[in-house]
Amino acid sequence: MKTAFSLALRALVRARFRAFLTVLGILIGTAAVVVVFALGTGARERIGAEIDNLGNAALFILPQTFSQGGQRTTKNSLTEDDAAAILRDASAVDSVTVWSTLRTRAHSRFDSHKTSVMGVDANYFRVRSFSIADGRTFDETEIRTKAKVAVIGNTVKNELFGSAPAVGEFIRVGSHAYRIIGLLAEKGRTPFEDQDDRIVLPISTWRTRISPTPGGRVQMIMASAKTRAHTDRAQAQVASILRSQHRLREGEPDDFAVRSQESFRNTQEGILDAVTSLLMAVAGVALFIGGIGVMNIMLIGVTERTREIGIRMSIGARESDILLQFLFEALALTWVGGVLGIALAGLVSLSLAQILGWSLELDGRAIFAALGLSLVIGLVFGIWPARRAARLSPVEALRQG
Repeated sequence: MKTAFSLALRALVRARFRAFLTVLGILIGTAAVVVVFALGTGARERIGAEIDNLGNAALFILPQTFSQGGQRTTKNSLTEDDAAAILRDASAVDSVTVWSTLRTRAHSRFDSHKTSVMGVDANYFRVRSFSIADGRTFDETEIRTKAKVAVIGNTVKNELFGSAPAVGEFIRVGSHAYRIIGLLAEKGRTPFEDQDDRIVLPISTWRTRISPTPGGRVQMIMASAKTRAHTDRAQAQVASILRSQHRLREGEPDDFAVRSQESFRNTQEGILDAVTSLLMAVAGVALFIGGIGVMNIMLIGVTERTREIGIRMSIGARESDILLQFLFEALALTWVGGVLGIALAGLVSLSLAQILGWSLELDGRAIFAALGLSLVIGLVFGIWPARRAARLSPVEALRQG
């Protein structure tokens, strides 16, 4: 076996350029497997952190979407009274907030910017875990008097004021000007939105001056469960209270939907799993093609080295010796391709981490799996050429050579 291994290495060194071209497919496939695994892990961690950033044990109550006449429509039946009932009657709920939003253009004395203009109540900042970097939030008096005040996110501040201070300045939305009383601390992006790209107004101000909405209607209610352990109980209580509030009869479908952070997480992970599986399949195809390349090169090698095989057999080499020599050559090719692929995956992951701003680390399980898979490819695609070489007749081999 030691002799077969030594001969296999010598043969690869003699044809090193051909060997390098052969391992390219294995290299690319192995690198793809490791990088896809690292991206999937990094994306899960990033999205998990962003979903946690939405709030603490949060529940989102949205209007339900119906399908009527082949078209999907949304009936908005949520109100501030619904939020008050949830806060009053749901024992597993700690706090509740409401908001409505409209995407429109805002203007400062420097520039203009299209952003989300939101109307919220006083609980919004606490429930959504927003803190203030400068200034303050509005109070109940300003909500009651429909004061023309605003709190803005950092993206809006940068777009409308650049490096200049924003608190105390005025912004215009539509035909009304609003005094900026607070700047939100940076919170970053979620899978759904840029949390810093918003202008926040009192809900009464928004309803009066931005988008007149009758009956205390709101676009969304958000509740915060007392703890994560209370989330399922809070979700059931919210659904029961809203069915009672909306006077829905037994068997009648809900006109609202209650979504938890965990449901958002599960949806995102389902999408990630599907994308990761697709990319893994592509990487698997690359490895398969690389394996075919190894087999073809090994078959060519058997043909070119027929005389060598005949000489070895004539001086006493057994079929098993020839089989092991060529099998070791195939395994060496795919192992080298696997090692180089892992090195390439490290460089690619480092570059992607800097570009995406994610934490991408090469997982030991992915590295061992990729190396193991490359060796399996070498074994599977190298066995036929090796058997073909081992079964050559010494006399015929010498004659052909």
